[in-house]
Amino acid sequence: MTRHDSLDDALEVARLVAAHGGRALIVGGWVRDRLLGHPSLDIDLEVYGIPAADLRGLLERLGPVNIVGESFTVYKVAGLDVALPRRESKVGRGHRGFEVTGDPGLSPTEAARRRDFTVNAIAWDPLTGEYLDPYDGRADLATRRLRVVDPATFGDDSLRVLRALQMAARFELRVEPDTARLCRATPLDDLPPERVWIEIEKLLLKAVRPSIGLGLALDLDVVPRVLPELLPLVGCEQEPDWHPEGDVWVHTLLVVDQARARIDELPHPKRVAVMLGAVAHDLGKPVTTIRSEDGRIRSPGHEEAGVAPTLSLLDRLNVHTMDGYDVRGQVVGLVANHLKPGMWHTASTPVGDGAFRRLAHKVDLELLALLAEADCTGRTGTFDCGAMAWFLDRARHLGVEHRPPAPVLLGRHVLALGVPPGPRVGRILSAVYERQLDGSVATLDEAIAAARAALQDTGA
Repeated sequence: MTRHDSLDDALEVARLVAAHGGRALIVGGWVRDRLLGHPSLDIDLEVYGIPAADLRGLLERLGPVNIVGESFTVYKVAGLDVALPRRESKVGRGHRGFEVTGDPGLSPTEAARRRDFTVNAIAWDPLTGEYLDPYDGRADLATRRLRVVDPATFGDDSLRVLRALQMAARFELRVEPDTARLCRATPLDDLPPERVWIEIEKLLLKAVRPSIGLGLALDLDVVPRVLPELLPLVGCEQEPDWHPEGDVWVHTLLVVDQARARIDELPHPKRVAVMLGAVAHDLGKPVTTIRSEDGRIRSPGHEEAGVAPTLSLLDRLNVHTMDGYDVRGQVVGLVANHLKPGMWHTASTPVGDGAFRRLAHKVDLELLALLAEADCTGRTGTFDCGAMAWFLDRARHLGVEHRPPAPVLLGRHVLALGVPPGPRVGRILSAVYERQLDGSVATLDEAIAAARAALQDTGA
């Protein structure tokens, strides 16, 4: 459904509601995005003056109506979300501790009070073109300011603090001081991992410069409370000749933005893997960084040392597979190998094809080249980052940019040589595959010959 079609459907709902004495307003993100000139497909409508039972009957005239929501009913019709304005009462701790009821008698001003930020509290009447903006959200958009609607109730929903991060990053808004104080004072220990991840994912994928949100997370004291694995990066020194930009935290923010600029053509799970790899790539530096006798700062072994905090971060965010893609495994592979493209390019002894084929078992080499390039360019100063193009060209030439080569020799081939089923079959397959990775076996005939030779080896 296009934006035009959605708006046409919203107009049809508004006309139907108006004909029965009510009023339908478009609310929330669509209005904000419209004012910013951003495309938006998802339209939410609030209907005033029509009881819930009557509203459903009206909407059924437009097509099938699906009902969602446990405590508050939302009607889905023609690709739209249609609901009554809501009253919220705080009845428990955390972002879920609300009793929510629909009240068609609320005024738009009262209904807007429950929203988090003024820029999200603007309504638009599709029939008249009128904006209803009781909390001056349009002025805040014009000045790029993020401000809470109701300071007295903002902290009731702790998730709003994380929404502040991703919205500030996505729309390049500055958080006004009173709102920042509220965010720092709001406890965040009630947030489940899946809700934290939803907001972090928006920050990383929807913002052009995710560094804005991550920097704000540090300023609002969110990092130690929600992403503690990142805190040791702050103040961790780096060798100025290689990292004139500053400490590992500053470098990581630059790398995150560089990575974000390179992922638009990737499928969603791979975009997630690259961005999380960028966030986590130097998590091993704080525990490995030393100052040598010559005064130089080094972090030997920080790739492998970064695996444990990366796994901790992924556990905290509950990130595993997405659409069948092993995001978790790829992130770990990126962190553990992010220096290899540059190191292999400058190695005194040329790196053989077998090393590329074996590395492809651990990580997608195209994603690795992308992250390594972001790591190289995520610095101030001038550096030669041509190693990554060389690395990717080698991987593509070998056909292993996304996955390792499929084994030429299969179990049925070994069985056909008279080897009975059992562990010996696996040992022979493994031995022949190692030769395939080295390049000495390329065809099935060569693989069978290698298997016959392995049969003569008592260790096989």
